[in-house]
Amino acid sequence: MDTFAFIIHPIDPKRDIGRKYPLLARVVNDWIIYHVAPLFPPVYLSEIEGVISASNGKQIIGWLIACPLIPEHFFQLPEKQVYTKIIGTGKLAERLGAKILGLGAFTSVVGDAGQTVARALDIPVTTGDAYTVVIAVQTIKQAAQIMEIPINSAVVAIVGATGAIGRACASLISRDVAKLYLVSRRENDLSRLKNELIMVGSQAQVLISTDISVLSHADIILTVTNALHAIIEPQHLQSGSVICDIAQPRNVSAEVATARDDVLIIDGGVVKVPGQVNFHFDFGIPPGEAYACMAETMALTLEGRFEDYTIGKNIALEKVDEIALIAKRHGFQSSGLRSFGRPVTEEQIVHIKTNAEERKGRS
Repeated sequence: MDTFAFIIHPIDPKRDIGRKYPLLARVVNDWIIYHVAPLFPPVYLSEIEGVISASNGKQIIGWLIACPLIPEHFFQLPEKQVYTKIIGTGKLAERLGAKILGLGAFTSVVGDAGQTVARALDIPVTTGDAYTVVIAVQTIKQAAQIMEIPINSAVVAIVGATGAIGRACASLISRDVAKLYLVSRRENDLSRLKNELIMVGSQAQVLISTDISVLSHADIILTVTNALHAIIEPQHLQSGSVICDIAQPRNVSAEVATARDDVLIIDGGVVKVPGQVNFHFDFGIPPGEAYACMAETMALTLEGRFEDYTIGKNIALEKVDEIALIAKRHGFQSSGLRSFGRPVTEEQIVHIKTNAEERKGRS
């Protein structure tokens, strides 16, 4: 069979370490994890089986492996040390027999977004960001339709717009919406992105901001920053809006879910995997589903495309369109709307719409 491997790492350290080493997680604290984790070698987690193409019945197997770093390490340790840990984990993938490697979470964004890692390994690498873009845009359009927000007249905000995923999403979304806010910390990068969108014929009015308070003007928000902690709070949102959070860790505060019952918060980047996939490991999403970045690695393996695919800070829209077709051909599809890991029900939608109408009526 053709083979792949995918790298993950702890996002919530005690919780995620406990998925593999429950006894260890009980006795260590955050200080110990921070100082000891970088001393660990790469960790073999499980074999992935049961991925079967819907178009030709091809089966593949893969391996889930962990880079022993937590989110803070990717920004606080020397970049060379971080690369050494990621490349070392990639070498484990090679020894297992993987023909392609997917980079998950912060392993895909550090430094030059996979290029250095790809040069250091003998197998091709992908960040999976192209298919993440596909699913993110599909998800917000589906959510907008359910919330009765017409896309062609919508005001959309992208938080983390100057990152690889944010830039590609901005390029796609700007074709369809009325107004687009680009939100990031660096104004110069935002200005360059705005000019790029205008030059390629954006249909939207493009505005830039380094102030997250502009989210109060948005009907639809897509957030995809590399922030280590939640940055979107209840006061930032307008009634009846949709917020799609595809960041790991989450950008949307859990308090938003309890304090704002007039907005729809949805998870992004999760898909159904064709076949009867078994990860033999619980990484926090429902059985039979995977993150879109992981699904890109699987789809390329089913396609027999063993090449460096989505790496670097700029994602070509041709790659986005191509991986959408490849994934669809093999049977990957959106898992539907979820909020904080749970399916969104019709009753929830009705409740959110009713509350939004009431609050708009009082304002």
